[in-house]
Amino acid sequence: MSAKLEDVADKSFDYVIIGGGTAGLVVAARLSEDPSVTVCVLEAGGANLDDPEILTPSLSRGHFGREQYSWNFTTTKQKMCSDKAFPWARGRGLGGSSAMNFLVWTKPPADEIDDWERLGNPGWNWKNYQKYVHKAERFAEPAAELKAKYKMPLYEGDVGREGALAVSYPRTISDLDRCLIETINNAGIPTAPRPYGGDPNGVYWTINTMDQATATRSYASTAYYLPHRTRPNLTVLPHALGTRLLSAPDAAGLLRAHAVEFLFGASATRHTVRVRREALLAAGALQSPQLLELSGIGAPAVLARARVPLRLALPGVGANLQEHVYGAFSWELKPAHAALPGLYALAHPASRAHHAALYAAPPAARGGAYTMGLTNFAFAPLARVAGRARAREIHACAQAHVGALAAAGQLDDGLRAQYAIQLKRLDPDARAPGPVCEVVGVSGVGALRVAPGTAYVSVSWAANSLLSRGTVHITSDDPRQPPELDPHYFEHDADLDVVLETAKFARSLAQHAPLRDMVARELLPGPDVAGDAALAEFIKRSYSTTWHTCGTCAMLPLSAGGVVDAALRVHGAANVRVVDLSVAPLHFSAHAQATVYAIAEQAADIIKGVFVP
Repeated sequence: MSAKLEDVADKSFDYVIIGGGTAGLVVAARLSEDPSVTVCVLEAGGANLDDPEILTPSLSRGHFGREQYSWNFTTTKQKMCSDKAFPWARGRGLGGSSAMNFLVWTKPPADEIDDWERLGNPGWNWKNYQKYVHKAERFAEPAAELKAKYKMPLYEGDVGREGALAVSYPRTISDLDRCLIETINNAGIPTAPRPYGGDPNGVYWTINTMDQATATRSYASTAYYLPHRTRPNLTVLPHALGTRLLSAPDAAGLLRAHAVEFLFGASATRHTVRVRREALLAAGALQSPQLLELSGIGAPAVLARARVPLRLALPGVGANLQEHVYGAFSWELKPAHAALPGLYALAHPASRAHHAALYAAPPAARGGAYTMGLTNFAFAPLARVAGRARAREIHACAQAHVGALAAAGQLDDGLRAQYAIQLKRLDPDARAPGPVCEVVGVSGVGALRVAPGTAYVSVSWAANSLLSRGTVHITSDDPRQPPELDPHYFEHDADLDVVLETAKFARSLAQHAPLRDMVARELLPGPDVAGDAALAEFIKRSYSTTWHTCGTCAMLPLSAGGVVDAALRVHGAANVRVVDLSVAPLHFSAHAQATVYAIAEQAADIIKGVFVP
């Protein structure tokens, strides 16, 4: 049930979950399946239920920067990017980032999930990943005419059909989407063999978290909260900012949480809720480490600077931050293609009103650009976008940098093992180099101004296995102060090299048919940006986070800098676990949403004691 303050303050629950986002709601729903167990969820944001700005798929781009929907974090000034600070939004409110993301549903390569197990985490492998992500997935086939026209695969056996979360192709598909897939093929990237079955190496028709029946966003609230909101043993309190765990050592010398402190409402009154069994952190990769540090769990030097008493020394908290980076290029299309449907139609007031009217139809009849999504993604190894010779040069540069860090004693066991894996992913001569480069075709233009009656296209690019490692740490004992976020962008030279080659490949797509014959002119970055040096500077000014942050409460052995063990229990704590993407020890070549659901589903079984590695 959606609770009032008096339902929670000074009450006791078996499980208290801090964070009602993607992972938190999954874990809450699964734990509360047992009617003898009581579960409380504290969510700092509002409920935001039945909100058309969340439910309308193509409105997702409007949530960023708005406090009702997002935490508006900012990085420190990045020394490799002319001291520019970058915004990092995170989902705020029930459903978390699943309520504001771009609805993308992709899965990593099987080998990259198996790497988690190789890093010392039994049971965290591709076989279990598929088992648990299938518990989330409920795939609905596209309409017969779309399936016939575009020959969209149904991914039989690789995508679940009976899970909690509706996933499907968008209801409206454009010929431009097919054109982009053909262009990527013609540029040398083949069709992915099994993009949802462990081999996404190539381009493919991509599923979205969209409910085919209503053409609305499917997210953690609609899938895991609303169907269970009347359970008497499930209590969800919005506007409750978890601030710290109250704990003491137990007889075995382990730290045991006995309560969670939180601030409630606009007045930020301070309250506590008691923990009978476990405290579960699901606040995401930026705020779960913040909560641990505010609770006195973290690196002693960090806590001392913030004037937080040390309760458990755990240096890995807030370290090992990993992120993807992305950018985009845009083109105007020739007048002959002006009638192609696309997301760009929503950038002009007149056409936006037309498509709003199409979406205002009864759910089964909704159509237009508001029912579109991102439907073509390509993942490729570095050699495929840069050429084998250039890929070897970049790999050698990365090896040299990692070797220098090792020689200087700057690598712990965990980072040394991670880098060994990442170097294999970059190596063009490896048996199976990782698809660390990504391009995405988009029938939109971002924030660019558009002219009525004109069509546009963009290609996004991303790099998915960066060597740079960042940090997120508190600087104050005030939980309302945002943590200091430093991703250390491009502090490995090879990172910028990979990004540059991926961006050059994305830009070159306009030279391949059929897109080549459709383009009128390049808008972004524009013809004045010529040559590698100019493009690199453009990238450093304009790139963005992909909002896929992980690694800050890494699931690794304590000796390797880990924060949680393979049961997601905080090292040195008896009853504190982290159940969100912050536990991922090493990043992966996919957008993060499906993986968050998989982690949370597996976490729930671990907590319930029914997980079998």
